[in-house]
Amino acid sequence: MTFLKQFPSTTRRRFLKGAGLVSAAAVTGSFPIPAIAQAQEVTMISAENNGAALDALKAIAAGFSKEAGVNVVINNMDHEAHKTAIRNYLVAGAPDVCSWFSGNRMRAFVKRGLFDDISDLFEKEKYKDVLGATAGAVTEDGKQYGLPTGGTLWGMFYRKDVFEQHGLTVPKTAEEFMAYGHKCKAAGITPVAIGTKELWPAAGWFDQMNLRINGLDKHMALMNGEMSYLDPSLTAVFDQWEAMISKGFFTENHTSFGWQEAAALLAQKKAGMMNLGAFLRSAFTAEDLPQLSYATFPVLDAKVGHFEEFSVNSIHIPAKAKNKQGAREFLAYFYKPENLAAYLEPGGNVPPRHDLPPSKDPLVNVAVETMKTVQGTSQYYDRDSDPDMAQAGLVGFQEFMAKPDRRKAILTRLEGTRKRIYKI
Repeated sequence: MTFLKQFPSTTRRRFLKGAGLVSAAAVTGSFPIPAIAQAQEVTMISAENNGAALDALKAIAAGFSKEAGVNVVINNMDHEAHKTAIRNYLVAGAPDVCSWFSGNRMRAFVKRGLFDDISDLFEKEKYKDVLGATAGAVTEDGKQYGLPTGGTLWGMFYRKDVFEQHGLTVPKTAEEFMAYGHKCKAAGITPVAIGTKELWPAAGWFDQMNLRINGLDKHMALMNGEMSYLDPSLTAVFDQWEAMISKGFFTENHTSFGWQEAAALLAQKKAGMMNLGAFLRSAFTAEDLPQLSYATFPVLDAKVGHFEEFSVNSIHIPAKAKNKQGAREFLAYFYKPENLAAYLEPGGNVPPRHDLPPSKDPLVNVAVETMKTVQGTSQYYDRDSDPDMAQAGLVGFQEFMAKPDRRKAILTRLEGTRKRIYKI
């Protein structure tokens, strides 16, 4: 798991999730590129889910084709399906470029020799000078294996007009959250929208609660397999979580909903708040988007420092790519400030580069200001680097959301998986 112990106060903006299938025809141009790359196309597999970013991606691919004379083919996959497919195509049938996640999820493939070392590209383009701490998310043993494509700051999103209509205030403490929940119930709206069909939103909720109650060091120890799921320090986390569930504060039948459907409940004024990243904005219409606002997760223990959930997506060159030089040239073009800015703008999240133009999205600016005060961050994606452990943890937390009365059995199973994976 990767985290930034002292997140620097340098400005960061925009991030993206886009969707689509793009093929940009090759056009002769002046972009300097070796002959071997000119003779081949550059293929990319992405897993984007924000349709508004597709036009920007098409323009970048077409622009590279025009300058380099190299055809770029981008094949987009369903975001969840890609998490399984990448384990196969990196071994056989690898593209030249692929999207993924940084931190431990990147590191798992690096250790298996499936991602190419692109330290040469980092050095040539001087990326460390503009990336700052986010460079660490794609670094392993001093070498770089990808480019960070933006960060997602998790928190509690809500509609300003819904809060005004029902006289709600943003809860800043555990007590205020409980009072907020009861007021929502009395008004006939669900306090917290959540969809756990894809598993990870439940794990994200746990992560934020654990960071608020036990702090970063203990949370990292748990994520790295160094701490037991039966550790007494987790009791307070599950006690508070169970109390929230028992009072009906979450979406009913949430295991049947994906995060998109849950976000729609927020957009439709059927729920008060939702804990996720700013990409949930895709559920809002352009007219309603100005009503969307952000608040940090409530403080659950005043003695615990300010730690936040901050995930970093990334883009990589597979070790078995056929056109590695062409892939490097495409990444360099893609990562130009003006191109990356256009690509990231629709997602509403924190960018990796310090030198991008200002965002037009106020939510991005709120995230930027929030990150300036953070003492440390955790990545929700990194349940553990081992896929089996990750799946066991995600399913476990989904089950806890659905059946908290089975807490001991669920945690005992998770602990057994942890011992098996880490050979304890």
